[in-house]
Amino acid sequence: MNRINYGLECEKLLEEAAISGKNKLLLHVCCAPCSSSVIEYLEGKMDITLYFYNPNISDREEFYYRLSELQRFVEERPGKKSPIITPNYDPDEFFTMAKGLEELPEGGARCFGCYDLRLRRTAQAAAEGGYDFFTTTLSVSPYKNAEKLNSMGAMIGEEYGVRYLTSDFKKKNGYLRSIELSSVYNLYRQDYCGCVFSQAEAEKRRNGKQN
Repeated sequence: MNRINYGLECEKLLEEAAISGKNKLLLHVCCAPCSSSVIEYLEGKMDITLYFYNPNISDREEFYYRLSELQRFVEERPGKKSPIITPNYDPDEFFTMAKGLEELPEGGARCFGCYDLRLRRTAQAAAEGGYDFFTTTLSVSPYKNAEKLNSMGAMIGEEYGVRYLTSDFKKKNGYLRSIELSSVYNLYRQDYCGCVFSQAEAEKRRNGKQN
């Protein structure tokens, strides 16, 4: 079975948007480091609004610290200052979704449910806001399943009547560029996605290195 080149698909959609002038994008962002290279890549090609919707971040202090780092990056970097929309913080939305899936390993059904939760809310906001496209920065991470994100995004986009910008932002050194930009702007790079389950996995990794 031939694998889809999501990077090439993204470039085709960006060219189409440039020709049509329909380039208003609602970009779901998970954190400043992952957003950095994606914003840089999309800048000048799309009219970007950032959507910081992450109820999976279980700790309130962590949530607002990541948000403040995103805000700082947007303000300090050159170029257009993309507006940031932040829906009300409600981690119960994540825990409701994850009920019954608590014991599953990272990268499985619970994570896919989290993808769905965040993509669906972004699509809804994009439809209500009159955006032409929506997508997410999640695919820049080597730990996220780009194929799953794209298939879910396309399906959800059809439900809400907003096109999903197919992408795999880790390609063409996107992930490496995010590391470089994190160093340039001294961004906080967390070692877990935000939920209590990934945090526990991160703690196990740290303890393993110490032993």
